[in-house]
Amino acid sequence: MTQDSWFRARLVALHRVWEQGRRVARDVIVVARHVVLYLASRVIPARRRRVTAAQHARVAIEQLGPTAIKLGQMLSTRSDVLPPDWQHELTRLQDAAPAVPPAAVRATIVAELGRPLPEVFASFVTSPLACASIGQAHAATLLGGSEVVVKVRRPGVAREVELDLEVIASVVSMTSRASRHVRSLGATDLVDQFSTTLRHELDYAREAANVERFAANFAGDPDIRIPAVHHELSTARVLTLERLRGLKIDDLDALAAAGVDRVALAQRATSLMLRTIFEHGFFHADPHPGNFFIEPDGRIGLIDFGMVGEVDAATRAALTGVLVALVTADAAPLIEGSARLGISRDSTDTKALADDLNELMATHLSRPLGELSLGRVLTSVLAVVRRHHLRFPSNLALLAKTLGMCEGLAAHLDPQFRMTEAIAPYVAQLITSPASDDAVD
Repeated sequence: MTQDSWFRARLVALHRVWEQGRRVARDVIVVARHVVLYLASRVIPARRRRVTAAQHARVAIEQLGPTAIKLGQMLSTRSDVLPPDWQHELTRLQDAAPAVPPAAVRATIVAELGRPLPEVFASFVTSPLACASIGQAHAATLLGGSEVVVKVRRPGVAREVELDLEVIASVVSMTSRASRHVRSLGATDLVDQFSTTLRHELDYAREAANVERFAANFAGDPDIRIPAVHHELSTARVLTLERLRGLKIDDLDALAAAGVDRVALAQRATSLMLRTIFEHGFFHADPHPGNFFIEPDGRIGLIDFGMVGEVDAATRAALTGVLVALVTADAAPLIEGSARLGISRDSTDTKALADDLNELMATHLSRPLGELSLGRVLTSVLAVVRRHHLRFPSNLALLAKTLGMCEGLAAHLDPQFRMTEAIAPYVAQLITSPASDDAVD
């Protein structure tokens, strides 16, 4: 290395350190402000105290930017790490951001596609359909007349995220060395998993691959619509997809006016999601109502594949043991299944765990299957996980969150809907499947 190149490398390294220090200083100021506000509120009489610690945390996270928002959203799925009130508050995080100036959007598209917009699109609406911290979506029409949605990554967001991830990793590493409790939560593993997930979300080429994998899994299914990817107009920073139109799945008045059978729709939407979990092992991990469209012919259109989850065959087989326990109200397979899923540890007091699980069974599972709420059962199971300081694998935390969201969506359509009834056939199929036996053995 020459003296000049060594000097330039040192300047780059120093600039990086300066940027990280500036980032840390900004974060400390934001967090300190909310800590002071919360502590000050503690001296206010209870009847006037309106903002909880969890609410302060949520607002602070929104002010810290895209990486913190994504981290908060991930933690909102971790019932083994956070108590329910914090989880509930973090689910309210708004992943929104000001719109990128039209000139910057056009510049990104031209740089990525190598052509000016008029050579690609017959029309392009510069006002975005939606804005988020990672990117924003625009409506457009191709030269051939096809309607598309163009997702454009925000300029500079990848560099901003990398700086934040470096800071988070450093802070968690230092905290883990100093705190046994932080180590018991597996904080370093959480950060590694989060960093991988967020980097994947930044890469629209990976999202395009997710879309095509879903399309292949549902090929030939007349009830499901997955948007087509326009690969010639897609890169890591730009993603062009077929535009789907239809009724919002949670617009009950519009569904009623269109003559849609809401009970049947609840069953169809749930079946769609359960198939991705138990048959495909590759599921949509953000099934909120905005990602479902009911097309005029009755098909369910599904969009937004940036957040997905995978459950391999061995995990699905072990999960079967847990589900059997929930169906049969027997704690023994639940404890065994927890061990197979990596939830329990060698140091776990299995007798105390069994006592808590048996109490859970007596409290929740003494009623008929059709009267159970899977969401409430999962909340109780994960409260036991927290109490015994067990570690919940990230893919299963995401799966539990997804199942809870599915149940909530279906119950909005049909108040009598119960996820436990919908899931029972899949449990029976897994129990009798030779592949499940092989995976467990």
